[in-house]
Amino acid sequence: MPKPNKTFLRALAGETLPVPPIWLMRQAGRYLPEYRATRSEAGSFLDLCYNPDLACEVTLQPLRRYDFDAAILFSDILVIPQALGQHLAFKQGEGPQLEAIRDASGLGILNVDHIHDTLGPVYETVAKLSASIPSHTSLIGFAGAPWTVATYMVEGKGSKDFANIRRFAYGDPDGFSRLIDILVEATTQYLLKQVEAGAECIQLFETWGGVLSENGFERWVIEPTKKIVANLKAVHPDLPVIGFPRGAGLHLIDFKQQTGVDAVGLDSGVPLKWVAEKLQPLGPVQGNLDPMYLITGGDEMIDETRRILDVLRDGPFIFNLGHGITPETSPENVGKLVDFIRNYR
Repeated sequence: MPKPNKTFLRALAGETLPVPPIWLMRQAGRYLPEYRATRSEAGSFLDLCYNPDLACEVTLQPLRRYDFDAAILFSDILVIPQALGQHLAFKQGEGPQLEAIRDASGLGILNVDHIHDTLGPVYETVAKLSASIPSHTSLIGFAGAPWTVATYMVEGKGSKDFANIRRFAYGDPDGFSRLIDILVEATTQYLLKQVEAGAECIQLFETWGGVLSENGFERWVIEPTKKIVANLKAVHPDLPVIGFPRGAGLHLIDFKQQTGVDAVGLDSGVPLKWVAEKLQPLGPVQGNLDPMYLITGGDEMIDETRRILDVLRDGPFIFNLGHGITPETSPENVGKLVDFIRNYR
């Protein structure tokens, strides 16, 4: 395979670059006035996700401002349960609401066979983006990892203690395995279609893996991720995959070594000296500025950014946040961050 020439893909391939590529999770979002205008035009959040023209537009908006090295498909991790047949709605001020599946008896509503009927507009968005982004910009497709998607499917919404899903997973592991298997299959099909449409890299978001026990993390995070990565690479052996297991802590080593992901995303709580010594030698890392620094800005933001760059500069590295941009973020602070990184030496 020829050597990639885009800086983002070069870093993912293991190259240490003098200036790391940069993109930011939720870089298309409510902190941008142009996003708010487009969202208003679309109507609901899901209407925006399923409108290829508008979803493409909001993905391009931060590129016009900041010329990020990568664009990420604008969608949501919960389109998968919706495509499987679970009712989904987003309520203002409350977030996602699903009809909760609390035990194995509720799995009968889920059907993998027709997911593309719902997800077709997402693939159209990917194709539009592939044709629209600058030639030096990489296109990232994504999905939620099975455990994280399952948390919403079982809890019916976001959760603070995840009691219902842990009760299901620990109390009926065979029944819960059926749900995870359904999600592995649906997620694989979904991501393969994204790659067919033009995605050059995949990121798996495991937002809630950190709530699990050690054994639970092995069974419900590492094993499903391993299956999805193997399924993708069986068709596209050179496809780069980033795994982002937020809150995984020391599990990051096992996650990297056992899942087959090419790179690991870091949340803001991971000690960077440990990363540089133990994790980065295993492959590229991505992260991990606390998004709050983008709100506060100033010298503190620059000093923390410099610290991250200084610690991780000697290995393959992609600059990002430890979680997504928040709506309160100043667009000017994002510009200052990008300028500082681009001029870092």
